[in-house]
Amino acid sequence: MKTLRRFFTRLFNSAARRAQEERLREEIAEHIALQTAENLRAGLPPVEARRQAMLKFGGVEAMKEDYRAERGMLLIENLVRDVRFALRILRKSPGFTAIAVATLALGIGANSVVFGILNALILRPLNVPQAESLYGIERGNDKAVNHSYPDYLDLRDRNRSFEDLAAYNVTSVGLDTGNNPSAAWILETTGNYFDALGIHPYLGRFFHAADEHGPNSAPYIVLTYAYWHSHFQDDRGVVGRVVQLNKHPFTILGVAPPEFRGTLLIVFPDFWVPLVNQEQVEGVNVLDARGNRGLLMVLGHLKAGVTPTQAVADLNSIGSYLEKTYPKDDGQMTFSLARPGLAGDWLGDPMRAFLTGLMLLAGLILLAACANLGSLFAARAADRSKEVALRLALGSSRMRILRQLFTEAVLISLIGGAIGLWGSIELLRALSVWQPLPTAPLQVPVNPDANVYAVALLLSLASGFLFGAVPVRQVLRTDPYQVIKTGSTRTVGRRITVRDLLLVVQIAICAVLVTSSLVAVRGLARSLHTSFGFEPHNALLVETALSMAGYSGDSAPAMQKRMIEALETIPGVKTVGLVDRLPLYYGANGTHVYTDKTSDLRPTNAAAEVMLYNISPEYFDAAKTTLLAGRPLSWHDDKTAPPVAVVNREFASKIFGSATNALGGYFKRRDGTRIQVVGIVEDGKYGSLAEDPQAAMFLPFLQSPAAQMCLVVRSNGDSQQLAAAIKSAVTQLDAGLPFNIRTWNQELESALFPSRMATLSLGVLGAMGAMLSITGIFGMAAYSVSKRLRELGIRMALGAQPREVLQAALGRAVKLLAFGSVAGLLLGILASRVLASIVYQATPRDPVVLTGVVLAMSLLGLLATWIPAQRALSIDPMILLREE
Repeated sequence: MKTLRRFFTRLFNSAARRAQEERLREEIAEHIALQTAENLRAGLPPVEARRQAMLKFGGVEAMKEDYRAERGMLLIENLVRDVRFALRILRKSPGFTAIAVATLALGIGANSVVFGILNALILRPLNVPQAESLYGIERGNDKAVNHSYPDYLDLRDRNRSFEDLAAYNVTSVGLDTGNNPSAAWILETTGNYFDALGIHPYLGRFFHAADEHGPNSAPYIVLTYAYWHSHFQDDRGVVGRVVQLNKHPFTILGVAPPEFRGTLLIVFPDFWVPLVNQEQVEGVNVLDARGNRGLLMVLGHLKAGVTPTQAVADLNSIGSYLEKTYPKDDGQMTFSLARPGLAGDWLGDPMRAFLTGLMLLAGLILLAACANLGSLFAARAADRSKEVALRLALGSSRMRILRQLFTEAVLISLIGGAIGLWGSIELLRALSVWQPLPTAPLQVPVNPDANVYAVALLLSLASGFLFGAVPVRQVLRTDPYQVIKTGSTRTVGRRITVRDLLLVVQIAICAVLVTSSLVAVRGLARSLHTSFGFEPHNALLVETALSMAGYSGDSAPAMQKRMIEALETIPGVKTVGLVDRLPLYYGANGTHVYTDKTSDLRPTNAAAEVMLYNISPEYFDAAKTTLLAGRPLSWHDDKTAPPVAVVNREFASKIFGSATNALGGYFKRRDGTRIQVVGIVEDGKYGSLAEDPQAAMFLPFLQSPAAQMCLVVRSNGDSQQLAAAIKSAVTQLDAGLPFNIRTWNQELESALFPSRMATLSLGVLGAMGAMLSITGIFGMAAYSVSKRLRELGIRMALGAQPREVLQAALGRAVKLLAFGSVAGLLLGILASRVLASIVYQATPRDPVVLTGVVLAMSLLGLLATWIPAQRALSIDPMILLREE
């Protein structure tokens, strides 16, 4: 209690410092006056009486310091004085202050943005109760997250480790609320989904496992809060309303809470429906097919006291049972657990690797920024050597001067950190509402929280102390007598310093980033002019799912044929083709195929996993895919005809050994169907632009009907006029069918999205690295010139030419620039494999890239050394030597 009372007393005294100082001055003056009067009465002369009184009283300033230390909070008062002095000093050097603040704002801002994304997607748990015990189940050695519905039922009913297990899948539907039908993205979930997660409704109620009584038995909808707000205007009367979902009546049961948007972080669905209604939602029911692994993920809470290791052992025992009981469908049924927010390791692993690498690069950039500012602070300390020497000569301690320098550094870092944090928060908020792919419900929920603010503060303080420590050795070794006598500290030595090494590393990082930026730009430019196995120019796409309008079974192919015939009659249309799923459209459909001689059709005996597409006969003409041998598909290839397929060249080589052997040959699908190869087409890109050659097969859509479809309309006419004609034609066929019309080039944006994001990220990092290189080289050059002004003046007085002066002043900085640039260029070349996995056709060995890097680094060096060079050439030896 006494300690607390003493603290508040000191705090009050600090707040009333001016009055306290005035009272102290009056008391000291009164005490000296009384002693002087006593000396006068003793017969001393007035001057001697005053002097004796002062001697008897002792040091006035020391007395004041003791009083302040006792009565106030000296540390806070000194800190306030240091901050005021630092602000005055920084205000006198606006150029230095602006460069330092901008450098730190970029470095700390970049780290805050990357950490904000890392925190939101990796570190922060899902927004569900008891998220720490929520796990998703992965299958097999490749950690696949998809499961079949029968396997899910066995896992749910046989495990002893989870409170409950739920499952979900992502799909699109057509919703008609009485106005124009529109497409919506939904999660199909098991009935126990909300109960297993512990979520409570915001409005109405959720569906439950008790609502399920077989296929199509639970026609219910639960809206997300955002969809309820945007499409139903917060109408509480929406509960109990019946709407049309794919032409089937569904009842809206309730609204989820605002903070819950599902269990897949980057996918924001519009609403949830029970999985048992799959036939009404997707137009097909495969819930009884154990080999159809259509569920995106199975997840649940572990029971209290059960560890992940114990749960994995429990699941593996179930997996052994499934392997023995269903050997044809269930192979390698081993399991592992992962956090479900990014669909386990399917998205989690690459996302963690990418963000960790990006965080490392951002950290290196901040470290390089600190090295740059350390060089600038060293140059600044050299310019202030006289000030430091005079303060030391007048009795100031070296620790007092260092404290002032650290105050300046931390003040700069806090200002830069505040600006960088503000910029990062604005950017993160913009990312949170950004939809990178207009046709998919993808968003990145990266709203900043307290962790982002804390990291920005810690980085600001650490940065200030880090670059503020660079001039410490210089101050500690300052000889005030030598500085006052000679006018400067000793000349720069020739040995390699830590600052030199940091500058070389920073320049190397910049060169790597510049190389990566140019490689990404060149790769992106090539990707726009490469062969995809199809021609996207002059092609419009009409995307829809006939299940949205209630088509299923034989009615779907009939409607698809009518749509093709209707669009072919539009003036200007050359040909129209149909494909169930476009190449490069959010991945590809994969399936196992077997040689004709294989009888045991287990997944482990498959000859290959190939890409599967269901197409109409005119698709190859519409896509401009070249037929290399055989014949294309025809309208006679229907259900009454033998199963046939057209395969690509990679399929022919992998399954049959050559195209010659493939033509007319047979292979088998997993259900035992024998399919004859009737044609061979060129290879293409199916899953991603950077993939190795993939085997692909194309089946007649009349033999393999699919509700999901895309019409490729080839034309040389105006795309806007053609789109209007297509819209009119489709609407005349069925006004209740939702569809999208886009150019194929627009659709390719989804495939090019990773390359473009990598190009943008590397471009931003390259620009930041370039700016840091400029400040780093400038700091080194400015430091060299400021430390050697006297030497340079003597050289000029003795007749040195400008070229020789520049070589003496800036030669060291130019050499460091050359060393760092060469090292960075070599690292960029060695990183070609990493770049190629991100950016299509990326190669740093491109002569244009190499030339661009050399020119860019040369230009950066020229810009950075321009001001120090001008200062070195403007030295007047007579004025300098006279001052010295």
